[in-house]
Amino acid sequence: MTMLETSSPSPSRHCIPSISPSRITLCSIVWIIGFTSIFVWQKDIAEKLLILRPRSVPPAIEIPVLRPSVFDIKDFGGVGDGVTVNTVAFERAVKAIWEVRERGGGQLNVGVGKWLTAPFNLTSYMTLFLAQGAEILGIDDEKYWPLMPPLPSYGYGREHPGSRYGSLIHGQHLRDVVITGHNGTINGQGQTWWTKYKTKLLNHTRGPLVQIMWSKDILISNITLRDSPFWTLHPYDCKNITIRKVTILAPIFNAPNTDGIDPDSCEDMIIEDCYISVGDDAIAIKSGWDQYGLAYARPSTNIFIRNLVVQSMVSAGISIGSEMSGGVSNITVENLHVWNSKRAIRIKTALGRGGYVRNITYRNVTFENVRVGIVIDTYYNQHPDLGYDLNAVPTLEDISFTTIHGEGVRVPVRIQGSKKIPVSNISFRDMSVGLSHKKKHVFQCAFVEGRVIGTIYPPPCENLDLYDEHEQLVTRSMSQNISDIDYSV
Repeated sequence: MTMLETSSPSPSRHCIPSISPSRITLCSIVWIIGFTSIFVWQKDIAEKLLILRPRSVPPAIEIPVLRPSVFDIKDFGGVGDGVTVNTVAFERAVKAIWEVRERGGGQLNVGVGKWLTAPFNLTSYMTLFLAQGAEILGIDDEKYWPLMPPLPSYGYGREHPGSRYGSLIHGQHLRDVVITGHNGTINGQGQTWWTKYKTKLLNHTRGPLVQIMWSKDILISNITLRDSPFWTLHPYDCKNITIRKVTILAPIFNAPNTDGIDPDSCEDMIIEDCYISVGDDAIAIKSGWDQYGLAYARPSTNIFIRNLVVQSMVSAGISIGSEMSGGVSNITVENLHVWNSKRAIRIKTALGRGGYVRNITYRNVTFENVRVGIVIDTYYNQHPDLGYDLNAVPTLEDISFTTIHGEGVRVPVRIQGSKKIPVSNISFRDMSVGLSHKKKHVFQCAFVEGRVIGTIYPPPCENLDLYDEHEQLVTRSMSQNISDIDYSV
């Protein structure tokens, strides 16, 4: 038998032909392109299918438990439809919290909805929590708003003699009160009030949105306050108040006297991380009006304001006065941005006020498109009645401005002291403000004494002493009493 000889096939007989390296690279590229095309096609189909699926609603943010007892406004018959009046529900809820005050107090949760109500009072050891999407609405018919006696340091209602309307949310002689939430809203629905005020259809002074009086240990945070009939947030003769991460809104025109925050005869207060755009002063620090404020004798002191963005096209970003007869002292304002406003910083007073403004510090302030940056006005002649004393002369002293910058400012400084009310010991350091108009006399002074440390822009008025960066005297002013105030600029 003849055996068949076996051997390895020669390369020329191999069933798969050999491939050169260049052809391998080409095949790899084709394979990658093909795979990528399939992946993109599948992803596109998947996205189109997902569009057809109903989108899930983000879950509601869980409300934290901040007190031993927790209540919901619905438990007391509240209906958040924007039509049902919930005054009784709020009153019942507050009563329930009052009943557990000795066990740490209670928390009232206000959930998603529009909760229409007349004014109601808070109680001690209470947390009012507004969930995201919650809005408390004030009834805009004044017959539902109670009348209260005038503030003792004002002598009579701010706009009319006699009684004044109370606030939408009110409290007196309280301790440990918190108004907070997930940026829920308290809405004063002030439009009707503003119209009636301008057409002289009201017989009493309008009420604030939130007013806390003669109280201590107050926290207001993480909420929005809007469209107040009058001043928005008014702490009166209170101690230890913190206002943090609050947004305050009202139309910048035609919303008269809608100040944002008005600390009035308050002590030990922090206002921080807030945005305020309103129809009057964003913040106005007060302490009583003429002879009534002098008799009440409660100053505003130890107030720290920081990290704010504010707008006021009618008045000023941060004001002191004009009602400052009880005195204002130890105020620090820092990290402030004032934009699109008539004025940025303002101190206002007049003969008959008495009192004092002293130890006031402004630092790291930015002006953006502001007509007048810094104003001190000693001719703000509004008085409650004819009983004020012209010999009650206010004192303005020890006011410092450090790191003041800006652009688009028409008049950076206008300090209008007077012969009877001079401004003493004012200082400027590290100031550079860009001008919107190339005018002379944009740093205006009258009856002012103080100093400039280092170089500032625009150049200061002649009334001020000049010091170098090391605080060594360079030039002593001999012209403190001259005036170059020019309102035509």
